Amino acid sequence: MSEYQHRARKRFGQNFLHDAGVIDRILRAIHARPGEHLLEIGPGQGALTEGLLGSDAQLDVIELDLDLIPILQDKFGSNPNFRLNQGDALKFDFARLDAAPRSLRVVGNLPYNISTPLIFHLLNNAALIRDMHFMLQKEVVERMAAAPGGGDWGRLSIMVQYHCRVEHLFNVGPGAFNPPPKVDSAIVRLVPHEVLPFAAKDHKLLERVVREAFNQRRKTLRNTLKGLLSTDQIAAAEVDGSLRPEQLDLAAFVRLADILAESPNAAASS
Repeated sequence: MSEYQHRARKRFGQNFLHDAGVIDRILRAIHARPGEHLLEIGPGQGALTEGLLGSDAQLDVIELDLDLIPILQDKFGSNPNFRLNQGDALKFDFARLDAAPRSLRVVGNLPYNISTPLIFHLLNNAALIRDMHFMLQKEVVERMAAAPGGGDWGRLSIMVQYHCRVEHLFNVGPGAFNPPPKVDSAIVRLVPHEVLPFAAKDHKLLERVVREAFNQRRKTLRNTLKGLLSTDQIAAAEVDGSLRPEQLDLAAFVRLADILAESPNAAASS
């Protein structure tokens, strides 16, 4: 089966990267080296795979589309550094890769329809990961890299920045893909913190507080969090309950979660 016989599938959110200049720019940003352990999610027809293997790094790939498996195996299967894992990255057990702590370098042109849940799945495995380079919808990257106070600041920004340093590297137009998507894309670099700048007592409670706060982002915190925290508890976290959630920084959300962790409500909220 040749690569030209495979058409991108809408149900997998496939948009295959073909622009050689963009591919080269991504590979230079990743700057893979011999002996490193890379993981490529959704290699598609192998546009990035070839360059990644050219670095002499060890490369695992995860591909869901069964029709792409023989194409990838035919192209790269003879390379001893290449290992193909067929399956759904959202359900993949990253411990299977036998990666040393903070060694795994994750790469992917992620389907837009699964990008956010997949990133949360990867953040749960942040202890294994050295860095991540993703092609994502530009709007998603802008939300990841956002600062408090604007409309882009929300659950994704806070939880990604809790775990990682975020760098919006460059934008990519629709013409770099086949078929071209209807939106602009961007490359982001995520580097898990060696030491969390604001470590929550219970990161699951932090997720809960952030989720509740932004469920009704136009309301004040004392209203959105009233099922979790009293007005006095919000004040004890040195937070003004009359503010709206996008006005709070990461440190303030961690303080709220820590107050909740100390309260009798904590067990019911986690």
